[in-house]
Amino acid sequence: MSSSPHRPTCVVESMTPGRECQRCPRLVAFRDGNRGAYPGWHNAPVPSFGDRDAWLLVVGLAPGLRGANRTGRPFTGDFAGALLYSTLLHFGLAEGRYDACVDDGLTLKGCRITNAVRCVPPGNKPTPHETAQCRFFLAAEITALPHLRAIVALGTVAHDTILAALGARKAAAPFRHGARHVLSGDLILADSYHCSRLNTNTGRLTEAMFHDVFAGLPNSSSRQP
Repeated sequence: MSSSPHRPTCVVESMTPGRECQRCPRLVAFRDGNRGAYPGWHNAPVPSFGDRDAWLLVVGLAPGLRGANRTGRPFTGDFAGALLYSTLLHFGLAEGRYDACVDDGLTLKGCRITNAVRCVPPGNKPTPHETAQCRFFLAAEITALPHLRAIVALGTVAHDTILAALGARKAAAPFRHGARHVLSGDLILADSYHCSRLNTNTGRLTEAMFHDVFAGLPNSSSRQP
């Protein structure tokens, strides 16, 4: 993809916060408490997962307490990961078998997954300040993907954080499930409701709706849901 004024210039080596990142005091305190309660868990900022030559980046909200915060891999070990990874397998963006653990052998093809906030927040709700503090790492992640053509935002917070990381105006690309926005440099931002248990159990998001978000993206498979 050609360079764009909305592609930020960041230090690529800083894509992932250090294990002892101190940017957000509330999240640090929550992390320290979880380390005491669950010493065998990851309990640290969760790094991105997937292909470093990815054309597609999937951005979630934050690690789940008993999901990525436990396992150390985005969307691994919680309810949301089942729909996300089955969808990536369906569209040829993953190979292997998702077994909700980091040693399941699953690999991603042309795809990478990250979160707007890298540390688990209390109640799964980061504050706007915490989201802003972590935005640097998302901007660096985007910069480090030279073949990036599309980003899927899972939820409003991810959507808004992506736009802020790219220096794009929110008013020009409002969040709406199923929406596709063409940003500078022909980068596509595709919106989806988050694949959380709450959204799927209430029918706000179905598997077919989620598949529709990925179908027709620049490099996606023609396989039908």
